Amino acid sequence: MTPPRARPGAGTDRVPPGLRTAAGYTWRLVLLGVAAYLVVAVLDRLQLPVVAVFVALVITSVLRPFVDLLDRALPRSLAVLIALLCAIALVGGILALVGTTVADEWSRLGTELRGGLGRIDHWLTGSPFHLRPGTATDLRAKIGEFVAAHRSALLSTALSGASRAVELLTALALAVFCSVFFLHSGDRMWHWARRQLPARARPVWSRAGRAAWHTFAGYTRGVLIVAATNAVLVGIALAVLRVPLVLPLMVLEFVAALVPLIGSPIALAIASLVALAARGPVVALLVLGLIVVIGQIEGHLLHPLVLGWSVRIHPVAVALSVTGGAVLAGVLGAVVAVPVVSVAWAVITELRDHGPAPEDSG
Repeated sequence: MTPPRARPGAGTDRVPPGLRTAAGYTWRLVLLGVAAYLVVAVLDRLQLPVVAVFVALVITSVLRPFVDLLDRALPRSLAVLIALLCAIALVGGILALVGTTVADEWSRLGTELRGGLGRIDHWLTGSPFHLRPGTATDLRAKIGEFVAAHRSALLSTALSGASRAVELLTALALAVFCSVFFLHSGDRMWHWARRQLPARARPVWSRAGRAAWHTFAGYTRGVLIVAATNAVLVGIALAVLRVPLVLPLMVLEFVAALVPLIGSPIALAIASLVALAARGPVVALLVLGLIVVIGQIEGHLLHPLVLGWSVRIHPVAVALSVTGGAVLAGVLGAVVAVPVVSVAWAVITELRDHGPAPEDSG
């Protein structure tokens, strides 16, 4: 028999096994990175429907327990209608109350702000700043000059913001439309989608879907409870300190707290500016102290109690998720980053720690 011929260069293959293994992982990671980039690019182009579906899932997760409760005594369609009408009435009532409060306090607030500028000016001229008198007044005059000089640019920016507002209203209308069907027949929609998969893949997708929805719904309800608690605490503190516009600042704190870690401090910083103009530097410093106090309450009490059972990711991962989401998609990315990472981690943990579920007949 003729001995087999040696492969060309077989004797010269001196690549270490570790380097070969690292190269194999590297090209796989590169492919995953390219796939992730393409997914983000596609989602960015489809931002409006993606936002609408995300908001629809949020609405569904919040209203689903109420709808299920009403479903015990009413037809499902009527239960969905009542739940949506109650939610719209609640949100509309809060916005109307905020508008009424601002309108009622506007004239008094203007007087307080003018007096506050004088107090700030007097404070800046003293120790430790020792600025020249009239600094705050000059700053207000310079702001007025800037607005007058850049009126056209500000107008175009306002028009751009108006078009953005129209897009947001469109996304909200689409979200409400989708949430009606998710609340009414979401289970049937999920079962239909699962039946389109190969039979061997259905148990895995069923387990992953249950873990994803459990985590998303738990996070959404939990973060709303945390945000509402923060808003109530801020409102009580601002009312005790007699800071104006308590209700609008409470709503601002509630909305800002939906962005973990960074939202609440930003809202309280704005509240401290209002307190500085209306009540002076001492009250403003007390409001700034609320950032530390509420941050400790949120991080060491509310999040472990409310979110600990549904979201199990480290605070460092939360901070990196919020930062990465903000870099990729701005404020919207910062809002959706933590639920997306939480859902992904919950699915990975569920599929890793448990074997495939027995196949069901559905």
